[in-house]
This record gives sequence, C-alpha cells and structure tokens, in this order.
Amino acid sequence: MTDILRIALAQLNPKVGDIAGNLALARTAIVDAEAAGADILMFTELFLTGYFPEDLLFKRQFVTEAMAAAKTLAKETKGLDVSVLLPTVWSADGHLYNSVLLIEDGAIIDRRNKVELPNDDVFYEKRYFTPGELPEPLTIKGITVGVPICEDVWHEPVCRALKDKGAEILLCPNGSPYWKFKQSLRLDLVRHRVAETGLPLLYSNQVGGQDELVFDGATFGINADGSLAFQGKSFVDDTVLSEWEKRDETWVCVKGHVTDLVPINEAPWHAAMLGLRDYVHKNGFKSVVLGLSGGIDSAVVAAIAVDALGAENVHCVMLPYRYTSEASLRDAKACAETLGVRYDIVPIGGPVDAANDALANVFAGRVPDITEENLQSRMRGTILMAISNKLGSLLITTGNKSEMAVGYATIYGDMNGAYNPIKDMLKMQVYGLAEWRNSYQPSDVLGPAGIVIPPEIISKAPSAELRPDQTDQDSLPPYPVLDAIIEGLVEDDCSVAELVAKGFDADLVKRIERLIYIAEFKRRQAAPGPKITAKAFGIGRKYPITSGYRDGSLS
Repeated sequence: MTDILRIALAQLNPKVGDIAGNLALARTAIVDAEAAGADILMFTELFLTGYFPEDLLFKRQFVTEAMAAAKTLAKETKGLDVSVLLPTVWSADGHLYNSVLLIEDGAIIDRRNKVELPNDDVFYEKRYFTPGELPEPLTIKGITVGVPICEDVWHEPVCRALKDKGAEILLCPNGSPYWKFKQSLRLDLVRHRVAETGLPLLYSNQVGGQDELVFDGATFGINADGSLAFQGKSFVDDTVLSEWEKRDETWVCVKGHVTDLVPINEAPWHAAMLGLRDYVHKNGFKSVVLGLSGGIDSAVVAAIAVDALGAENVHCVMLPYRYTSEASLRDAKACAETLGVRYDIVPIGGPVDAANDALANVFAGRVPDITEENLQSRMRGTILMAISNKLGSLLITTGNKSEMAVGYATIYGDMNGAYNPIKDMLKMQVYGLAEWRNSYQPSDVLGPAGIVIPPEIISKAPSAELRPDQTDQDSLPPYPVLDAIIEGLVEDDCSVAELVAKGFDADLVKRIERLIYIAEFKRRQAAPGPKITAKAFGIGRKYPITSGYRDGSLS
C-alpha cells in the first residue's frame, strides 16, 4: 500500500463506433500516463465504443469487436506500472453491461457494471443494458477504490454502498453532455455525494461533439472537505494528472491544477464550434458551405464556422432575388470579407421566375401568396445543395430555435442542410453572442480578432426578404416577447394560464402554443444541431407529430 497516489484522467474525444481509432487514442494515453508516473489512468464512460452507440449495441459483431479490442489493449499493458480503468461494453451470461474494466500488467483483473441506467432526457440506456448489482470496491495499488459510473453518482445508493464496503476514494467516469447550467450542476451534485460519504471523488468527463450532443469535458475532483481539488479544461482534450496523499485516513489532493471554466455566457459559442467541427470532421468532410443572407443568423453561423474550421474551409453564397435589399447585399459582402471566406453571388431570379411560369397554368385564378415566397427559399435550398454536391462541402443551415419553435422556416428551403450550429439558440441569444464575439476573441478559435459581424447586421430589423418591405415582426411578436413565451412553454413546461399570470397576453400565448405544436412535422425533418439548452427540440424534447392536445388551463 502507498500513501501517495497519482491519478490521471483522460479527457479525450472518442468517435462513436470507431473502435480502432478509440483504441489508438487509449494506447497513446497509456504511454503518456506511464511516462508521467501515474499509478492509475481512467478513461471516460464507454470510451472504446464512444458515447453513445445507440442501436449499434444491438449488433452482436459490434459488441464482439469492442470486447476483443479491450482484451488486446489489456495484453499491451504487460510490464507497465500504471493500472487502467477502461469503460466499455461487456457481454456476459446473455446480458449486456455498461462496464469499467480494471486492467493491470497485461490482463483484465476485474470488472464493475453501471447500476443506475438513465432513461430520461437524452438517455435511454435501459433499452440496451442490464443494470449491475450494487458494486464492491476495487483494490488498486493496495488502495480500496470505488468506481461509480456516471449516473451512479446522481443517486445516493451506489456511492453509499461503496463507502460502506470500505472504499477510500471514488473514481467516476462520465459521458455527461453540455447544456447551459450543466457544469455548475455537476459540481453541486458531486459535493453532495462527497458530503454524504466523506470520500473524495474524481469526476472525469468526455469531450467532443456527437451528432446533437456536445461533451464539454471540464473534468474535476472534489476533496473530502468539499473543496475543489483540480479542474480540467472546457471543450478541449485534456489529460488531468493529480497527486493524492493519505492524511489521517483521508486522501487529500496535494497537486492539482484548477483551470477556470468557460464563462456561462460564452459556453454556447464553444459548444457550437466543437459540435460543428466534430460533425464535419468525424463524417469525413473538410469544409462547409452556407447561404449568407446579410441577416444575423447566417452571419453568426458563418463566424462560428470560421472559428471552428478556418476561413479557408468556409464557403458563403449570397442568393439574391428581386426583394433582396441593397443593404443585405452590402452587409453579406462585408461579413464575408471580414471573415476572409470564399464568397459567391448566385442570383435566383431566372430559376424562380421560370418555376413560376411553369406553374402558371396550375395556379391560374389564384393570387400570389406564401407559396411563391416559399418557392424562393426552396430554390435557394436547391442551389446550395447543388454546390454542396459538386464541390464536396457539407451544407450547413442557419435557422434559430425561435424560428424552429413556431415553424417560421421553409421545409426543403432554408431548412436544407446537414447540420445547424444555432438550432438550439433563441433569437435574442444569437444577438447576444454576436455582440460578445465582436468584442472578444477566444483563445481556441481560428477566426480573426475584432469585429467579425458587421454592426449593421446586428442593428437592422430581421427579415426573410421574400416580399417587399417584409420584416419578421409582420408575422411574429417582437423576439424578446416570443423568446420568453417559448422558454416558458418549451423549457419550463409552463401552462398557458401560468404564462398569462406572468403578464403575457392570453391570445398571444395560445397562438404561440398552437404554432409550436403544428410545426412538429418540420422539426422532425430539420438538420441536427448541438444541444445548448435543457430542452432541445428533437433529442431533448420528444412530442408526437399528430396530436390533438391543446392546453386547457384557461378554459
């Protein structure tokens, strides 16, 4: 037994399903941990498979290959001093488990299974896994170590059982995705577990984008007295090494660096960048293309793309029609030049007018309406898809959460695209992030310093420019009001009566509620985007498309 324990937590970016690639990441981390003199190296939840594999877990061959990779890695540790805690899937006795393997000196020594399987919000592990029994601690380097796995620390019984069975320290691997208040929530949660058990707890967390989830890292440790022992970086890879000393039967962190978390108002930008970068690169692309309209949403998406991928990998296209204002042409060009991206102008007048002419007989006797307006948007979507196909750049789309909530978007038009970095951002948050990015350049971005979004774009009234002198407020209430109602109905699950009691107009709230419900079919066909809030459309909020329900709280 030792009185000094050096623990390395590998906060890395695995790719779901890439067992060989994740195995390579693990090999490098093990070599580095051994060189650093670590006694224990722990990876994050389901590291070998990536979190979360979804229905890949139903493929027996996938599970077989994951288990074979774990055994291969174990053999490669022969002769090394570092003990490895490797989270992965494991099949035994006809059951599939979310497990952690203890690997030492060339062999799998022991295994522990996750007890508390989450089945809410974005998680549905009960679909795949069998829950483990309340676990015994592991003995590592003569130390009795408890290994609660992710959700296990959100409930009292597992940590309490480990304490009762003699655990001296708790090591918890996680796949915990980001949303606005998640970082502080984790810290508070772990402090509760530490207070209940009297044991220090080390919390490692995955980093990286996986479809609609972004994992923010921010690995940390809490001493037995509730103090912060160390804290890793947010939104980037980081292997965190800490040193612990046993004092009066309690392990205390004596060496551990605390990195400040990304501030809460800035984190959505970092999440959007990381989500976009990983979506592009993990799906085999290098570059993106998007429509740049001269409006705030596309300007912010262009800036996020440049920060994430570099200006050389971002292609912006202006697609003007007769209703496109000179201001929009000027602002789009200025934005593209400021960001340093490729910028093309592709007028859509010819194809739109040709389509209207082709439909003239079918539409005879009917006055022009939203149909003709949507035709413009759909022509833009078609042209952007053609550019994407021909040039091999991934098309990204630019609609915000406020628009997606009420269906203020054209399906097969401006909704075209493979990914949307601002899908879960309300309109006023988009404005706020634009102003923030103009005043501050984060250290980990590839975009320029200074003003990257022309102030004229931020200050002008938003418009789809599908008819003369159109503004969004012709169809929608002012965005501060709309966003507040959407937050109430979607984020907080408020009733109509509760929002009316807060001072909102009853007819307006009912109207917005109706628009949210009837736009579900559009959202089901929308591009994925990073989850920023607690209730993201799609992955975090699942409603039926066909539904007769309307809130009756004012009846």
